[in-house]
Amino acid sequence: MSLRAVVSKDFKDVRRAKLLWFVGGIYTLFAALFFYTGSTGQDPSVLRQLWNMSGLAILFIPLVALVAAYLAVAGERESGSIKFLLSIPNRRRDVVFGKFLSRAALVCGAIAVAFAVGAALTAALYPAVKLATFARVVGLVLYFALAYVAVAIGISALTASRSRAMAASVGYFFVFNVLWIQGSAFSVVGALRFVFEDTLGVALSANTETFVQSLSPAAAYLQSLRLAFPDGYRDIPPADPSTPFYLQAEFALVILAAWILLPLLVGYLRFERTDLG
Repeated sequence: MSLRAVVSKDFKDVRRAKLLWFVGGIYTLFAALFFYTGSTGQDPSVLRQLWNMSGLAILFIPLVALVAAYLAVAGERESGSIKFLLSIPNRRRDVVFGKFLSRAALVCGAIAVAFAVGAALTAALYPAVKLATFARVVGLVLYFALAYVAVAIGISALTASRSRAMAASVGYFFVFNVLWIQGSAFSVVGALRFVFEDTLGVALSANTETFVQSLSPAAAYLQSLRLAFPDGYRDIPPADPSTPFYLQAEFALVILAAWILLPLLVGYLRFERTDLG
C-alpha cells in the first residue's frame, strides 16, 4: 500500500511540470511534421517517418526522462520534504521505486501522445499503416525511455542537492550520449585504443570496440532498432548467425534491461544507507 501511495502522490505532483510537457510537446510537434510532410511526396513511406522518429528519440527521450526524474529524490532531500514522505510511513525503497513508476508513467505517456498523433496521421494520409513495425518502434522507444528514467532516478537517489543531481545528469548525458557512441579519439573507444594499442601495444578487435560502444543505452537502443525494421532497410544487415551473441540486436535489449535495473538498485542501496538528519 505504501508503494501505491508514493506513486499516486508523486504522479499528482509532477504531472504539472511545464518543462516536461514542453519537451514532450516538441517531440509531438516533430511527429506531426514528419508524418504530415512525409505524406505529401510522390512516395509516402511510413517506414521513413518511423525511422526519423526513432533517430530523433536519441536526443529527445533522454531530455524528457532526465527533466522528469532527476529531482525526484534529490529535490525532496534538499527541501526537507523527504522526511515527511518517510514519516507517513513509507519505506525508502517505496520512495525510490514509487518515484520510478510515476515518472516512467508520465514520460511514457508523453511519448505515447507523440506516436498517437503519428498513428492518426498515418491512418488518415498513408496507403499502408505498417502496424507491426509501428508497434515495434513504439515499444523500443518506450523501453529506451525506461532506461533513462531509471538512470535519472538512480542519480537523484545518489545525490543530496538539486545542483549535484543536475550536474550528474548533464554529465551522464554528455558521456553516454555524445562521447561514448562517437568514433573519434575523444570517445571511450578512442581512449581504449590509446591505452591498449598506443601504450600497451595490444590490438583491439573490431568486435571488442563495437561491444564497448553498445554498452551505452543510446547505442544499445540504436542496435535494437534492427528488430523493428525489415532487413535491408536503410542498410540494416540481415541477421548473421556467425555474429557473436553480444553483438546481436537481441542482446541490446539485455543491455537496456541492465540500465533499468542497475541504476535503480545502486541508487536505492545508497539512499537506504544515507543519513537524512
